[in-house]
This record gives sequence, structure tokens and C-alpha cells, in this order.
Amino acid sequence: MPTTTPALILDSAGAPFRQGTIERRDLRPDDVRIDIAFAGICHSDIHTVREEWGPCQFPIVTGHEIAGVVSEVGSEVVNYQVGDRVGVGCLVDSCGECEYCVKGNENFCTKGAVGTYASVNYDGEIAQGGYSQQIVVSERFVVRIPQAIPLDVAAPLLCAGITTYTPLKRWGAGPGRSVAVVGMGGLGHMGVKIAAAMGADVTVISQTMSKEADGRAYGAIDYRATENPQVFEELRHAFDLVLCTVSADLPLDAYLGMVKPFGSLVLVGLPEKPQTVEAFSLILGDKVLTGSNIGGIPGTQEMLDFCAEHQIGATVERIGADEVGAAYDKVVASKVRYRFVIDSATIKP
Repeated sequence: MPTTTPALILDSAGAPFRQGTIERRDLRPDDVRIDIAFAGICHSDIHTVREEWGPCQFPIVTGHEIAGVVSEVGSEVVNYQVGDRVGVGCLVDSCGECEYCVKGNENFCTKGAVGTYASVNYDGEIAQGGYSQQIVVSERFVVRIPQAIPLDVAAPLLCAGITTYTPLKRWGAGPGRSVAVVGMGGLGHMGVKIAAAMGADVTVISQTMSKEADGRAYGAIDYRATENPQVFEELRHAFDLVLCTVSADLPLDAYLGMVKPFGSLVLVGLPEKPQTVEAFSLILGDKVLTGSNIGGIPGTQEMLDFCAEHQIGATVERIGADEVGAAYDKVVASKVRYRFVIDSATIKP
């Protein structure tokens, strides 16, 4: 029989959070039960439940930045044992057999990867996420959190960390390379930390100069604000890689102007509306405009190990279950520095 666990539940797009219980399946042979310590609040959670990306099936429990401790393992689990510090990110299942799964890119599973919430499991049940005290996941989708990273600052790495690490690695952030990070929010602050740790020369491009001290403390060597209309001309052809972390409608041609010939503009934010770009902005510099989608499980483990080696964690504000509704509004208003994480012990049935 399934077991129940306290959770934060939304019953409709406009409803407040309520504290109640949800069911988690009994352990299958390859399953791991995790006592969740902290769950990060990702802007994707907000877009989903406010139906900004399309209709959502309610009731729903969001959360795909999960950090905790193993409390039980199935009979065939080989990689984890009770007491291990672990995390779960954006995925909880995939076919495990297609060309993408075999190569550790489970997020592109041809059968369709199962998201941690707002997704249909292969058994037909709706997946419910990490704003709860426990979760049950196949061990294939569990990653180990190194001892060097506290669980609260580790939780956002399971989305914000891998979402920025993947394109920075793929597009060559490193010594001798100039990288601009657009936006200093939940994703952007991780992009700055990771790119700097990779050895790149990092510039933050934000709306205002209000977060300059933080940007430089996280490793940026320069900080510019788009409130200065001259910034696009001053930084023309300045960067090998521009990582755009915001979900706003931006003038992509202007940002492509900052990219050096043969350089890349990578989008990881998800605006609600389509964006356009002039072909000349790409062709006249042999530039790449591309997107990046989280990462697979091996890459997520690699990212966590990298962050531990370089003593990187998210900058977080810890909140209780009764503060989550207000926290959503603050995220939308860019009034969090830089990731809210929910203390799961405060969730009551």
C-alpha cells in the first residue's frame, strides 16, 4: 500500500497553498525513499501553477530542487544506503534504453522523460514534486550530494546549478574565454559562480547596478547595467559566450551584438512569448544562437562534484511552509537573493 507524507498542495491556479498529505508509492526493488530536508523554489514552479506555460492539472505539488537523506532502499538498490545525502532534480524517470538515455541525456528520452512534477509517470499517475517531506524515486534518478555542500545550498543546484553548468561546459567557458551572464537571479548567480570557477573572465549584465557587490563577490570581473543605453555599444563583440538566464522578452539582436565572431548566445530562460532575431545578427559574425535544457543524471552528478571541489553552493533564503505563497510573489518581483528554499520540516499534514 502507498504511504502518505505531508506536502504543500495547490488546488487551482489562483488558490493559496494548503498543507495536507499526498501518497507516495511503496518501494519498488530499484526505488529509494528520501526524507526531504530542503526544496528550492524555481521560477518554473511558478510558471507552471500560474498556467503561464499552458493548462496545469490540479491538485499539484511542485518542486524539483530536492535535497535530503535516504531513509529506505529497495531490495535491488546498489548505489545508495540509508543515511546517504542525496538529491533529486527535474527528472524522475525515462526509458533507460534509447540513444539519449544510454548516453546519459535522459532529459531527451525518446519515450518522454518523466518530470518531477506536472508529468505523467509511466504507470499513469501524476508525478508530485518536492514541496513535501518524502519522495520515492528510482535510484537511476538520485544523485549524491558531497559532504562539502550543505543541504540547503545544495537543493537549488539540482535545477539552477545544472541548467547553467551544462551550457557553460558545452560552449567552452574556461581560461582565456570571456563570458557574460545576463541576469543576476536564481539562475544567473549560479552562472556567475560556475563560470568563474571554470576560469572564465565573467561579466554580469543586469538591469541595474544594485547587485554589483554580489556579482563581484561571486567571481565577476565586471558588472554592467542595461539601464545605461550605451552598454550594448560599449560591449560590442566583447564576449565568446553570452549566457542569458532571464525569462523576459529581450532584444536578442542587441545581445548578439555583444558576441564575438564565432561566439555563442545561449538561452536558458523561458519567455512566455515567441522572440525574433534578424538573420544578419547571426550571419555577419558566424554566431550561434542556441538554447540549453537542464542536463542528464551523469552531468548533474558531475556538476555537484565540481561545486563541491570549488566550494560552490546557491545563495539562499530559508523559509517555512507558511511563507511559500509570499515567496512566489517575491520571486516574480525579483526580491529574492537568490533562491528561496523551503525547510521541509515545517510542512504539516
